[in-house]
Amino acid sequence: MWIGFSDLDIHDIAVEAGGRVVFVNTKFGCLATTHDRDSFTPLWKPPFLSKLAGEDRCHLNGLALEDGKASYVTAVATSDAADGWRDKRRDWGVVIDVRDDRIVASGLSMLHSPRIHHGRLWLHDSGTGRFGSIDPASGAFVPLTFCPGYLRGLAFVGDHAVMGLSRPRHDKTFAGLPSR
Repeated sequence: MWIGFSDLDIHDIAVEAGGRVVFVNTKFGCLATTHDRDSFTPLWKPPFLSKLAGEDRCHLNGLALEDGKASYVTAVATSDAADGWRDKRRDWGVVIDVRDDRIVASGLSMLHSPRIHHGRLWLHDSGTGRFGSIDPASGAFVPLTFCPGYLRGLAFVGDHAVMGLSRPRHDKTFAGLPSR
């Protein structure tokens, strides 16, 4: 299946071990890859989305590779309505294992940048300013540190996490989130 030319809203991108480029197509709520002629080829969508539509239904935004393959994604909410995530930003965030469509963590705020490092799944609970990992047994978020701003982007260099941090924003996208 392929989709004709359209605007994309790519939030995360990775290259799998076999060389395939995989990106999070936030506008359509799916993982996708390139297409020779069109905007993208969909690879996977969350089980709670009824269709691929350019409506940013759940704000899918982060991608983690494990063993060189797409493994985990983050979404701001499990909404299936156009822009439905916007009023669920505070505590509807989920981490999904794309290999079995299982929600492995939930109840988080504006998740971003999941990454596997030393066998642990790390990510930003950006709506609260916390950086931490997911406990694989319980699915609980285990905060490591608080950062006074909005976290996005994550890479590891040795044992160090390198992340982006912007000043807190107070526009309509961030209104109503926990105060810092």
